[in-house]
Amino acid sequence: MSIKENIKTDLKDAMKSGNTEKRDVLRMLDSMIKNVEIEKNKREDGLDDEEVLEVAGRAVKQRKDSIQQYTEGGREDLANKEKAEIEILTKYLPEQMSEENLISVVKEVIDETGAKDKSELGKIMGIIMSKVKGRADGNMVRKVVEDIFNSQE
Repeated sequence: MSIKENIKTDLKDAMKSGNTEKRDVLRMLDSMIKNVEIEKNKREDGLDDEEVLEVAGRAVKQRKDSIQQYTEGGREDLANKEKAEIEILTKYLPEQMSEENLISVVKEVIDETGAKDKSELGKIMGIIMSKVKGRADGNMVRKVVEDIFNSQE
C-alpha cells in the first residue's frame, strides 16, 4: 500500500471514529498532496511515495515554524495544537536519524569533499541532504555541520 493510500485509509477511519483532529490534519495533508499533483501535472498518475514524503515533510516543517512563533508570542495553546498535528503527520515520515548517525554522515561527506571550513557549507549541505533525505531536519544538519567546523577551529 502506498503512503497516499495509507493516508486515505486513515482519513476514512478517522471520519468513522469521529476523531476530528486527525481527520482535519489528514484532510489538510490530502489537500496539499492534490495541490502538488496539480502543480506537477500529475493529477492522473498521482505522486509517488517519495514526493508524498516531501509534502508531509513540508507540512511538519511548517508546523515546527508555527510552534516557534506561537511560543514566542505566548500562545502555548496554539503551539500545543501544532505539536499534536506533528504527531499525526510523523506517522507518514521515515524514522528520523539519531544525532550520532547524522554526525557520522556529516563527517563522511566532509572527508569525501575535503571541505575545510564554514565557507564550504553550501557545497556540502546539498550532498548531506540528499544522503539523509527525509530522515533529518535541515536545521539539525546545519547545526551539526557548524558544530563540526567550530570544533576544528
